[in-house]
Amino acid sequence: MTQDLAVEVSEDTAHGFTGVPPQRGGPQTAAVDVVTTELLVRLYRSGPERLSIFAHAHSTSTPDGAVWHEAPLEVSAEEMQDGADRLLTLWRDQVVRHQDVEPRYGQRVGGYPLAESVDLTELRALTDPLVAKLADEGFELLRVLLDGKGYDLGRFREFLLGTLTSGQQLRISFNSEWQLPWPMLAVDPAECDSPWEAFLGHRHQVEQARTGYAWDHAPLGRRQRAATSLNKDIALDHVGRAHEVQQLLEGCSLLTVRTHGSQLMEALSRPVLYEDLMYFWCHGRFVRTGVSSQVLTVRLSDAEDIDGPVVKRKRRSYLRCPQARFKPFVLLNACHSGKASGPGRLKHLGQELIAQGADGVLAPQIEIPQVFATEYAHAFLDRYLTGGHTAGETGQWLIRRFARDFHNPLALAYTLNGGINTRLRLGS
Repeated sequence: MTQDLAVEVSEDTAHGFTGVPPQRGGPQTAAVDVVTTELLVRLYRSGPERLSIFAHAHSTSTPDGAVWHEAPLEVSAEEMQDGADRLLTLWRDQVVRHQDVEPRYGQRVGGYPLAESVDLTELRALTDPLVAKLADEGFELLRVLLDGKGYDLGRFREFLLGTLTSGQQLRISFNSEWQLPWPMLAVDPAECDSPWEAFLGHRHQVEQARTGYAWDHAPLGRRQRAATSLNKDIALDHVGRAHEVQQLLEGCSLLTVRTHGSQLMEALSRPVLYEDLMYFWCHGRFVRTGVSSQVLTVRLSDAEDIDGPVVKRKRRSYLRCPQARFKPFVLLNACHSGKASGPGRLKHLGQELIAQGADGVLAPQIEIPQVFATEYAHAFLDRYLTGGHTAGETGQWLIRRFARDFHNPLALAYTLNGGINTRLRLGS
């Protein structure tokens, strides 16, 4: 029986958090990062009804000067999750579903002006106060998370808020069972030059960190062009810049196009997936799996639901297998696909792709306007596929670009699950 063989290559996939000093003669990075400080924040259960938090700021200029900060939290997991869900609902209702009851000349009554266009510059009278309100709500959730009277918690709060507002660019990894809308959280807007600058996703590079030990994957070998895939619903071909996105992928990579769930399942059933990047352009929806549980599914052009459990089933025998490879960066451009299930629940699609080895998943946590989604995808892929920028750098650049050029906050709806330091490398 023919098998795709793989060769394991060891490298520091934990980006310095292993506690092992850098070894001489190890891999060298091709570019020098401007950002030199990494902040790791871990949120975890320290008892049946108790949460704790600790943080560690690591600077490449002073690698031995870092100090751990730790404190018990006084907020419950339920209150924290309810606050996160409330914030996501506010973003959905007040941005995506905002209805114009007093339209300007030429606009239709009952339209959705913030969802129908990417450039909201002419709607600044509407977006400016809305962004200010959302920044206040993001700061409120951060305050709820850190609120309490304990001495250790007070000292921790002082450290974390001071670090977040120090003016230094950070790469922040939130290691947590609960995936909060981290880019939407904010520091005190009253202490910022503008409400935009309060959002964590605008100020810093932010990711939901993967949990568990990473493992090495076989290299694809040195190659001239990236291997990519477009997994799409053909009903969306003529939306916004969707056709231009496909042209971009065709022009700068070896592209595989899949339009049916069976094609995707067949590819996932192979031990080695020869793709540097997977792009999904389709619809996402929640399907009930029980009285109080639901799982996120996506569909391509057919009626086959693709979710986390089916991906796990297809790749169960390949997990951590030295003869297998699954290491694409994934742009999952489907509504809600960045939202994670809670601890102890079936993993949603993005979470399962990370568990199977994906180099990172970038996806929206709320429903996202289709026209905006195509503009975001084109801008992200155009920059990321040059190989000159990490996913974290590109995501933050897009948030700032859409804010500066279009007065549009929706780039903050995209969340990065792992992959903050992932860069397209054609020699690995």
